[in-house]
Amino acid sequence: MTSGGTPTAHERLLAVLAAFDHAHPALSLTDISRRAGLSLTTAHRLVHALTAWGALERDDDGVYHVGLRLWELAALAPRGLALRQIALPYLEDLYEATHENVQLAVRDGAEVVYIEWLSGRSAIGVHIRVGARWPLHATGVGLALLAHGAPGFQEEYCTWPLASFTPYTITDPARLRRTLAEVRRTGVAVSDRQVTDDAVSVASAVRGAGGDVVAAVSVVVPQAGARVPVLIPAVRLAARGISRALGWQPERPDV
Repeated sequence: MTSGGTPTAHERLLAVLAAFDHAHPALSLTDISRRAGLSLTTAHRLVHALTAWGALERDDDGVYHVGLRLWELAALAPRGLALRQIALPYLEDLYEATHENVQLAVRDGAEVVYIEWLSGRSAIGVHIRVGARWPLHATGVGLALLAHGAPGFQEEYCTWPLASFTPYTITDPARLRRTLAEVRRTGVAVSDRQVTDDAVSVASAVRGAGGDVVAAVSVVVPQAGARVPVLIPAVRLAARGISRALGWQPERPDV
């Protein structure tokens, strides 16, 4: 914003796009104006420009949706659809091995963002969809990503309030630190009933060509009867396969 607090032109444009989210995928012009904090005249002008460019689309009822032009741009993101295309064969193999919910996610700040999800046969209610976000500490993929983040970031994260979703969600910083250390030691993260009280997630980190963790893969199963020890090798194998496809070469011990 400018020194006087008035939004700049690009901030107003971004505010229009930010008015859309998973809870509000379709908006009228009035809705956009209200959610973006803009006058109706300004919103109309910006929405018209975005629609002409293809970032927004208007249906027959006069309601606006995110346009395909943004989807085309998103396909160029190396941590988005490009990563998904490389990982998909390994995610499908993991699904065939488990017939459970399979997920691929990346970290964005203090949150995990899901970029792929294959739905399993079980009736387990998974509160996940492509593009959904959750705090890092509450999910298997999030724990796997946080455990391999920069030590300074991990410590900073542990000082923040840890949101609780069920009685099992990790909200104690000391317990979170111990959990992250265990994830690094074992190479696998287990999130037991942290988001819903009937699901368990088993996750493992995915490494890029340089060896840095760039994503995480997981399988989510019903808590009742969950055979975590059986799932761990399958999830590790999928993560390792994606990592190799991304160009990662594991270190070999000296012979």
